[in-house]
Amino acid sequence: MNPDNLRSSKTRPTLGIVTGSGPEAGMDLWSKVLRKNADAFGADFGGDTDAPRVIVVSEPELGLSMDLARNEAEVWAAMQRSLAVLAPQVDAFAIACNTLNWYAPKIQALDLTARLLSFQSVLTGWIEKTGISRVALLGAAPVTEMGEWSAYRFLDTLIDVERPADPAALHELIHDVKRLGSHNASLRPRFADLVNALDADHVLLACTELPLIAEIATDKQLVDMTDLVADALVAWSMDGVLN
Repeated sequence: MNPDNLRSSKTRPTLGIVTGSGPEAGMDLWSKVLRKNADAFGADFGGDTDAPRVIVVSEPELGLSMDLARNEAEVWAAMQRSLAVLAPQVDAFAIACNTLNWYAPKIQALDLTARLLSFQSVLTGWIEKTGISRVALLGAAPVTEMGEWSAYRFLDTLIDVERPADPAALHELIHDVKRLGSHNASLRPRFADLVNALDADHVLLACTELPLIAEIATDKQLVDMTDLVADALVAWSMDGVLN
């Protein structure tokens, strides 16, 4: 990559983020995009003018996705409203919520001018790149059930998947991150207990609330899906190539 080429170009892609489930998750993804963008420039990073163009749409009704089976129609309507605002203004976008990426096939069927970098495609690429054979999946109940309402229901066709022994406790923890805020002192010890009870060496944080409380003592390798998606967004912003 030649930073001078990017600076002289008026056509560097604009990135988008759909958030609201929850808003902190969108802020976290945006923060990671900014950091990874600066890292990509390295010593040539010049500050604000080298940051990517980013448009964020935060829709509170997307928070109904915590019970997607009950609220699917309302959530899809909220997603469509968000995309109507975002898609005409960006070249590529991501949805800052693992649960909401369940809509990826429906969104792709809309034939938007903007490209969705789905969590599913990013995760598939990461598995192929790393060659790992087993992962523990941590997320909200619809995600970890790997059933009809999970964006990751395909995952066990690619890799051996371990699921949490107490999915209800994990779902409650995620709800408490939303309700209490990520700085609440009770959250990290509960998260550490859930992670350290797993057998798999790699633990996929398939909920955008979990990276907000991931500063725990563990021998496991925590794989932050939001971090992987931020990498993909920056790669697109730099050269249009999804790694």
